[in-house]
Amino acid sequence: MTALFLFAQQRTVVVAQDGSGDCRTVQQALDAVPAGNKAFIRIRIKKGVYRERLELAKGKDFVHLIGDDPASTVLTYDNHTGTILPNGDTVNTYTSASFFLLADNVTAENICFENNAGFNAGQAVAVFAKGDKLAFRNCRFTGFQDVLFCSGEGSRQYYKNCYIEGTTDFIFGPATAVFEECRIHSKKNSHVTAASTPADKAFGFVFLRCQLTGDSSLHHVSLGRPWRPYAAVAYLHCEISAHILPAGWNNWKNPANENTARFYEYRNTGPGAAKDARINWSKQLQDDEARRYTPAVIFPGWQPLFQ
Repeated sequence: MTALFLFAQQRTVVVAQDGSGDCRTVQQALDAVPAGNKAFIRIRIKKGVYRERLELAKGKDFVHLIGDDPASTVLTYDNHTGTILPNGDTVNTYTSASFFLLADNVTAENICFENNAGFNAGQAVAVFAKGDKLAFRNCRFTGFQDVLFCSGEGSRQYYKNCYIEGTTDFIFGPATAVFEECRIHSKKNSHVTAASTPADKAFGFVFLRCQLTGDSSLHHVSLGRPWRPYAAVAYLHCEISAHILPAGWNNWKNPANENTARFYEYRNTGPGAAKDARINWSKQLQDDEARRYTPAVIFPGWQPLFQ
């Protein structure tokens, strides 16, 4: 029985490498989602390490991906910049992902999204998240440089109780994204975020009650640097470890960015939350300003739900 037929009948397909499900590969299940889909389809991915370059195409919307748990359901690939493709093209940041998530209204739970190209591979994205209304819960995003590309200027993304680790700019892009109660782990003295928020967007990356940690050898990590002018990043009620440098932020070697970057903090704690030592072009929010930083205000008309 084909996956497409199963979708039409029961809206659920099971992926299992051992043949006990409906598909052996994740991509087979993604390919079977009908273009223009309007009702949620569940793709249940049983435990296993799935080494696949994945794409959920634009228009294949309303998909719920659910794994057994993020320790045992791993979607991985080693795509990275500099690789020469069969057609002669060279992989760049935008084409270096393990998973290209282009559809709208996608939720994911209990899955590890990994790019395992290695520490010295350069840009190697685990998830290229470009669709709108994307929500992740209890997921892991692992790799090194440029792990989570929150792409799409109009994209809205929500991450709940997730673990994200990397080296340089490992959360980056122009999307509006909320990270709530997540752990953000640095593996190099570099930068956590590289936002490129459009000037007309009130919110960029918002971290609510997150925990920022780093390898024990690190003591010179910045909270972020602006990939483009007007980059917006805010950390509220976060616990920040000592790997974050006292100055907090970086201007990407361009003083002009200091006039436009919207880098905010509010009531953070921990040895890395040295608000009195922060660079003077970042801002500590006032109580009335901080009240705006909730998913309901940031995402008007959309409440992230898990199917």
